[in-house]
Amino acid sequence: MNTGAGAGEGMGERDVRAALAEARRVLTPHLGRDWSVPAGPLEWSCRETLAHIGHDLLGYAGQVAARPDDGYLPFDLTVRPDARPAEVLATALACGELLALALAAADPDGRAWHWGPTDPAGFAAMGTAETLLHTHDIATGLALDWTPPSALCAAVLARLFPDAPAGDPAPVLLWCTGRAGLPGRPRRTSWRWRAARAE
Repeated sequence: MNTGAGAGEGMGERDVRAALAEARRVLTPHLGRDWSVPAGPLEWSCRETLAHIGHDLLGYAGQVAARPDDGYLPFDLTVRPDARPAEVLATALACGELLALALAAADPDGRAWHWGPTDPAGFAAMGTAETLLHTHDIATGLALDWTPPSALCAAVLARLFPDAPAGDPAPVLLWCTGRAGLPGRPRRTSWRWRAARAE
């Protein structure tokens, strides 16, 4: 199903795993830091944002596996309040691997609900985006100098933001999601990506 990072339309499990590997690489050396600080522009703490990554990836995995056509499955990820950042990271990565496994087994022509019928490539793109963007939020909160990988950002933009302006993919993706400005363009205060695709 997957043709690798940068394919946009053919995003799949390898893209999700590449984003997860990048999150692991960037965040693991800093697990001893104070993760109660805000995650960049978010109201959530860095720890809460990391748990949110796991929550979304697990939700996407459930959608891909069950293929509901009218809403999200009625379950949520609960991370214990006493879990250390290392344990929360392991949980998020495990949820991402569940998504990757679901994508690997999915019918490319199948559809599941995400504000409309969404193909597996759309869920792969969203999983990749959630991982990259929230890793960036956490990195910002921890004062780390990190930019999401260009090839993965380009693939996400091609699949979820077809009207994105031209330019370096990482800054453009951050602009599309309201996290940064672009020269000559006002910073976005609201946005939505396009995952649903009936065809």
